[in-house]
Order: sequence, then structure tokens, then C-alpha cells
Amino acid sequence: MNFSQFQNKIGWLLIPTVAIMLITIYFLFPQEKTEAVPEASFDLIEAEPPQQTEPPKPVEETPEHLMVDVKGQVASPGVFKLPVGSRMQDAIEAAGGFLPTADDRAINLAMKVQDEMSVYVPEVGEAAAPANSSPTAAAGDSLVNLNTATEEELMTLPGIGPSKAAAIIAYRKDAGSFQKVEDLKEVAGIGDKTFEKLAELIKVN
Repeated sequence: MNFSQFQNKIGWLLIPTVAIMLITIYFLFPQEKTEAVPEASFDLIEAEPPQQTEPPKPVEETPEHLMVDVKGQVASPGVFKLPVGSRMQDAIEAAGGFLPTADDRAINLAMKVQDEMSVYVPEVGEAAAPANSSPTAAAGDSLVNLNTATEEELMTLPGIGPSKAAAIIAYRKDAGSFQKVEDLKEVAGIGDKTFEKLAELIKVN
């Protein structure tokens, strides 16, 4: 056997030896396995049922001006538009002031005027309704019955115009009748402030 043949024989013998060594190293020193990332689990979130909300209460109308009817012993009788919060003195001035024949002592000039109020200035010596009386009181001190009043009668109340009078009648038809005067606050457009002005002028059966 020559040297070349010997090398070839040695080479073939080394192949299985190297393979055995590699296998042995593989099992003796296993490679670190990448930990499997657990799949993300998502909890099903139960949808909350929609909460029932009460319908918003109608917002009470807040006018910026009011209308006052001034009659009697004034320079220019008529209906005048005044800012909310005006006093009787403002209404008299809007009507041109008192005439010389006016009994100005019958008028409370410091009184706040209300929407749809009628003011009568009497002549000196004349017996007339006081100027600071409400429309209902001037008609005979009778209270307006919420369960029987007509739309026109309801409109004699301060702050009650055609729309609110119609709303009162509509509520009366739907609810049957007003059980107490406080039920008036259940009518759309009538809040606590309006009710305070009407509490002493209304009644129920």
C-alpha cells in the first residue's frame, strides 16, 4: 500500500468518527430552544346595556323684555316694551309721565312690573283699582282655577301667554286634572320662578 492509498483510507475512517463526535456534542450540549410565546388570550368584555336616561326637562323660557299696558292719567297711554326687571316708574316714564290730574299716590313706583301687566293711573278723587294689583286681582280678587279656566282666563295670569296657556290645557287633558297647584310646574316651560309668581293667583278643585 502506497502513501496515497493510506491517506485515502485514513480519510474514510475519519468521516464516521467526526460524525459520531458531532452527534455526541449535539446531545451533550443541546441548543437553547426559543420559548414559545403563548398566544395572547383576550377576555370577551360583555357590553354593558345602554343606560336609560330621563328625557331632559324643557328649559324655562327667559324673555329679555316684557310688555306693559299703561292707561289712565298719563301723557301717552299705550302698550310699552320694557326690559325685564323694570319698575313701575319706568312704565310711567315710557307713557310720558303723569298728567297734572293724575293721582300719583295710587301708584307704587318702586314695584317691579310683570309681563302682560295692565296699569291704570286714576284721576285725583277717582275710585279705581290700585295700580300695583295683578290682572287677576283687579278683576275681583278671584283665583284662576287650573282645571276649569279657559285659555283667555289663563292668559290673565302674569307670564302666561298663548303658548303656555295652551300647554296648561294640554296637560289638563292628558293628566285628567291638576291635583294640586304645584302640579303646574310639570307643564313644559313653567319652572320654579314662574310658579312663584302664580302660586297666590291660582287654585284647583
